[in-house]
Amino acid sequence: MPEYKYATLAVHAGQYPDPLTGAVNVPVYLSSTFELTGIGTDKGWDYSRAGNPTRDRLEEALAALEGGSSGHAFGSGMAAIYALVATLHTGDHVICSSNVYGGTQRLFNLVIRNYGIEIEYVDTGDLKAVEAAIKPSTKLIHIETPTNPIMTLTDIAAVSSIAHAHGVEVSVDNTFMSPVLQSPLALGADIVMHSTTKFLNGHSDGLGGALIGSKPEHKERFNLVQKAAGGILSPFECFLVLRGIKTLPLRMKAHEENGRAVADFLSLQSKLKRLAYPGLKSHPQHDLAVMQQKGFGSMMSFDLGTQAAAGRFLGAVKLFLNAESLGGVESLTSHSATTTHAALSEDDRQRLGITEGLVRLSVGIEDKEDLIADLDQALAVV
Repeated sequence: MPEYKYATLAVHAGQYPDPLTGAVNVPVYLSSTFELTGIGTDKGWDYSRAGNPTRDRLEEALAALEGGSSGHAFGSGMAAIYALVATLHTGDHVICSSNVYGGTQRLFNLVIRNYGIEIEYVDTGDLKAVEAAIKPSTKLIHIETPTNPIMTLTDIAAVSSIAHAHGVEVSVDNTFMSPVLQSPLALGADIVMHSTTKFLNGHSDGLGGALIGSKPEHKERFNLVQKAAGGILSPFECFLVLRGIKTLPLRMKAHEENGRAVADFLSLQSKLKRLAYPGLKSHPQHDLAVMQQKGFGSMMSFDLGTQAAAGRFLGAVKLFLNAESLGGVESLTSHSATTTHAALSEDDRQRLGITEGLVRLSVGIEDKEDLIADLDQALAVV
């Protein structure tokens, strides 16, 4: 597409009128198979695992939003992470941010390591540690920034420069920021990953994942995994993500405004042992956030000291729903140690700062004064 501004891309990328009917919305092609035009010829599709017109439109939109060369939609965020490493070989080495979503560590530790692929967790915020960890067998550095739920950042441009000097690719989980607030490929990364379940869909009504590649070989590699492993996104859920993308810039603006207001309120609360939100000047990586992000988003976490205190808070909130996931229009809160990072050992959680009193917030798009009042009354119970 032409060099449109972001709000225009969100509405129009991959979402041009249907050439057959003129339908403004992308049709949902609920067909598992397509009529062939002859032996070995077709109209662009033959079987929906290999390709579907609705999925094609979403993948086109994803590539445009991230400035990539190809987009690939999967059945969940974890299916996308699996596809990221599915074509590696025994003996290959992967460096991963030490503080990542617990499901990523579960996949890497309990599945991918069984294939003889070496996974090494490194504080990717420490550039010397990243360079020291690179081996001749290193094929990928996978970054999550900001991390879930501690909200630590990695300098994408600096890590990409180090990696490329050694012939290593960099992938970035951009779920927390969305393409609106962070552009990893423009900062030098090679691959972007999303759980489309979150901000891209934005309505908590469908699972999905995505990879966006920057090179022609990425398209070939991830198309192979889609076709061979089959973990693709259904046409209807592709439609839901396309629908969500249309309002993504508007929603992220509201998320951002509310996130900043909630963080400012929480920064004044004495009952919090720790508050992690990169938009606050007190955050140790605030300057990096300003440099590489276009905003600070609506994700944050804070520590109430004990699991009992966290439980009282979670039991008292009314607008903030006690539920897993994030990025929907509704505000959510969760206890990370028993949800997103329950798969880790207690020692690992403590080492990463995921304490028993840690609570994560996903601030929605409701009225910010109502959200602050809800938090205020819930904290009064603690």
